[in-house]
Amino acid sequence: MPVSKPDQSSTDILAGLTLEDLLPHRGPMLLVDTVLAVDSAHAVTSSRVKKSWPLAVDGGVQPLVLVELAAQTAGVCNGWDRIHTQGLDSDQMGWLVAIKKAEFLIDLLPFGGEIIAAAENTYNFENLREIACELRLNDAVIGRATLQLFQARKQ
Repeated sequence: MPVSKPDQSSTDILAGLTLEDLLPHRGPMLLVDTVLAVDSAHAVTSSRVKKSWPLAVDGGVQPLVLVELAAQTAGVCNGWDRIHTQGLDSDQMGWLVAIKKAEFLIDLLPFGGEIIAAAENTYNFENLREIACELRLNDAVIGRATLQLFQARKQ
């Protein structure tokens, strides 16, 4: 199922924000390189496949890492929503992620390839979310994932 595109004008709020403002990931676990578009329900990101990525083997990266790219793309959307509604200094707690469904249409992600991930919040209730994500390489769909996210609340 194709994921709808976010409102392109919403990317104006990204001015001055870093990936670290949007995501809790740091160092080699931050796989997203660029946010292409974002709003409170959608995000589109770009990531260049690197030898430093988890699941790297000779010749490329195993496609299971697409689940992490989907989760980080959803995290961009949810981070943007957090900053937009609660402010930049709000708590940046991570989300627990469950894989409801994942489909991989490629055997190995080539080093240097650019992956475009488009994620959409398809269900949102308090601290529960379900997201659908489609991942592309050279305009070809290479994976799809449906993830369920839960964020614990501070007491």
